[in-house]
Amino acid sequence: MELIPAIDLRNGTVVRLLQGDFDQETRYELSPDALFNRYARAGARWVHVVDLDGARDGQAANRSVVAGLAARGGPSIQSGGGLRSSRSVRSLLASGVGRAVLGSVAVAEPGEVMEWFGEFGSDSLVLALDVRLDPAGVPRVATHGWREQSSLSLWDLVRRYLSVGLRHVLCTDVSRDGALTGPNLGLYREAMARFPGIAWQASGGVRDAADLKALAETGVAAAISGKALIEGRITHEELQPFLPDASFPA
Repeated sequence: MELIPAIDLRNGTVVRLLQGDFDQETRYELSPDALFNRYARAGARWVHVVDLDGARDGQAANRSVVAGLAARGGPSIQSGGGLRSSRSVRSLLASGVGRAVLGSVAVAEPGEVMEWFGEFGSDSLVLALDVRLDPAGVPRVATHGWREQSSLSLWDLVRRYLSVGLRHVLCTDVSRDGALTGPNLGLYREAMARFPGIAWQASGGVRDAADLKALAETGVAAAISGKALIEGRITHEELQPFLPDASFPA
């Protein structure tokens, strides 16, 4: 399993939200450049960069920051937030971003997004599916920066995209996001059991190296971590098994 550090952007600054709530924001003094450089020195091969303004409003307000990070070289970037058209995806990839991350649009416009797999290729696209568990324990997909809840299950949506070669799925349990309460291991075990051919990226709740080890044991391809890394809750040595290109100290 590979660790993919996360950088969440709001108004050009590095932030973290608690459970996707824009009113529960923690802002960090680190600049996006400084944080990206920290992850590059640590040996990350990919960095996950989220335009939170875009996710909420549909406007890619932090696109210039993302493009600037991509131009620096080093780790590849996967990025999303505000991608609503093939034109916006094309522009993002042309800026040097390696993978475009698609969220709400994949739920709202599946027919259109399926065509993008033919245009851009399955390795260039990631479906970012944010879920909340219903009373029966079924993961239901949330959209528009976690503000809207659909009745669509994670499993039904993933199954729909298999026909176009879906490869990468980033799944976040919203209740765990930014909360440092541990990842939803049961969710990812079920995801792997249902769709073992998908390169699952697990997100939400990582707090320490033990959580990374537990996620690795579920079989997911990658783990996304933001807050625990920014706040130094995992040592460089503890990260090394999950960063194949690591060179320490960072």
